[in-house]
Amino acid sequence: MSWDGDPEDSQRGNGALVEDEVRREGEEMRQDSWGAIGESGRPYRYDVFLSFRGKDTRNGFTGHLHAALDQGGIATFIDDEELGKGEEIAPAILGAIGESRISIVVFSKNYASSSWCLDELVRILECRDTTGQIVWPVFYRVDPSDVRRQRGRYGQALIDHEERLKSNGGDPEKVKRWRGALTKAANISGWRLVHE
Repeated sequence: MSWDGDPEDSQRGNGALVEDEVRREGEEMRQDSWGAIGESGRPYRYDVFLSFRGKDTRNGFTGHLHAALDQGGIATFIDDEELGKGEEIAPAILGAIGESRISIVVFSKNYASSSWCLDELVRILECRDTTGQIVWPVFYRVDPSDVRRQRGRYGQALIDHEERLKSNGGDPEKVKRWRGALTKAANISGWRLVHE
């Protein structure tokens, strides 16, 4: 799907199509979720997990999407704390991903520059494969083919990660996993939002 500033949707913002789809899915989830089980063996704790690069979209698109989901009664996990450089992905976030029915991944220009975001993406796709979690990508001002093929900013970010990991003695397979996850996620049908 693509949204490029259609005047009919301008009053509701560029995330209106995403919000509408999540609301529809949320209603279906409520109707058929009696006994639905998350990865932990307990009922799902969240309807939606939002994966995004804070400095790109926290105070814009993702913030508005989160507010709309919250107003619609959709239980949404959003990480409200900024993470320090070099920190490992927190077990609480990994758990929240596994306890969510849907993950919405907001690919923005700096998403791949965050090892945190890339670790989340790997985990989200693991949950998609093991528990059937629904994954909806949103390509916010980025071309899905740049994500898929790791071109432009995405390509440079991965080169930078690779160099950093080599110099620090990190896991050289990590970048390979991130590349695979970006390709896989960009091949999932989602939304391309090209205007504010």
